[in-house]
Amino acid sequence: MDQKDIVKITLNGPIDVVAFAMASITDAQVIATASKRIREVLEEAGRPSRVVFDFEGVNFFSSQILGLLLEIRARTQATGGKVVISAISPSLHRVFKTTNLDKIFEFFPDRRAAMEAPGTTR
Repeated sequence: MDQKDIVKITLNGPIDVVAFAMASITDAQVIATASKRIREVLEEAGRPSRVVFDFEGVNFFSSQILGLLLEIRARTQATGGKVVISAISPSLHRVFKTTNLDKIFEFFPDRRAAMEAPGTTR
């Protein structure tokens, strides 16, 4: 799979959306490639007020994804932005609860709700 096919990143001015194109994200090399691409695109895009990680269709991911989310959250928060999660399955949401990460991320039922939530500059 080409690195551009691993994640789809949509730049929408103050809101950037990162969507994974795989149902199971566990391969370390795939995650490293996706992480690098996400970092590069977000760095080039500037300072979004919100980054939406859309997990629609994702059934499983390794703990490396949690690390990536925390890293992007720290970078985005440093410039006054925030990272939110959309369309996450109940089983993956339990991972966030187990690790107490549900207390630092906001969750939305779908991408549209995440993009239209209060606090988003359009």
